[in-house]
Amino acid sequence: MKLCFTKMQGLGNDFVVIDAIRQPFEMTPARARFLADRRFGVGCDQILIVEPSRLADADFRYRIFNLDGEVEQCGNGARCFARFVRDKGLSERDEIRVETLAGVITPRLTADGLVSVDMGVPILDPQRIPFISDSDAPAQVLEVGGEEVLIGAVSMGNPHATQLVADIERAPVETQGPLIERHPRFPARVNAGFMQILERDRIRLRVFERAAGETLACGTGACAAVVTGIRRGLLDSPVQVSTRGGDLTIAWGGPGTSVHMTGPAVSVFEGEIEIE
Repeated sequence: MKLCFTKMQGLGNDFVVIDAIRQPFEMTPARARFLADRRFGVGCDQILIVEPSRLADADFRYRIFNLDGEVEQCGNGARCFARFVRDKGLSERDEIRVETLAGVITPRLTADGLVSVDMGVPILDPQRIPFISDSDAPAQVLEVGGEEVLIGAVSMGNPHATQLVADIERAPVETQGPLIERHPRFPARVNAGFMQILERDRIRLRVFERAAGETLACGTGACAAVVTGIRRGLLDSPVQVSTRGGDLTIAWGGPGTSVHMTGPAVSVFEGEIEIE
């Protein structure tokens, strides 16, 4: 069958976006691998599927797939999702409610062309992250490759472990990232974040993502890093997060309140591809 798609990116985190409202489409592991392949398919970090919501109080259902299968949440993808449904005429509203595996999120298109997303209340309870620990302390010791590192464990619908580094360019992303991703204390695996604090309202960030390796940007990783920094008394909201793909603004009012993420979402090209 021929599949119509849109290639999009948010800070270099790239996606194949599929309208499954106007064309029938069922994701399979083989299709996900093919579409994500940068040599034989389209190429992307993740595949985003737009579907009708199953909930009465949501406008759309947002599904996210990578090479490991369906995942819970993606911040950069959420902004692209909102831009896509507006550009494609699926909604005329500036603000929509979107069903995800992690719950309902609320993206909003702003007057300056950016997209702001209410990412929901961060999850700090270790059992719900999930993270094996008897404490929800903002800094926790994790043994990685024979040494101890301090991480902040946070879920933004997907699990993150963020550590502070002195120099982001020399951070052990390639060596520690895979070890943290599959650490036995994170039963569902984890995204590993490396954060350098520049000022109380500015950080630099690199993220080694589950099943994807290091990406140019990670929206939920930026949210988790800012939550970790604020909980440790090191940052003040709002915070500018500089990634290798560009900048995000993250605002958080503290425990029990939602994290708000603002940044760009760009359509790259439209296409059709033959899939089995």
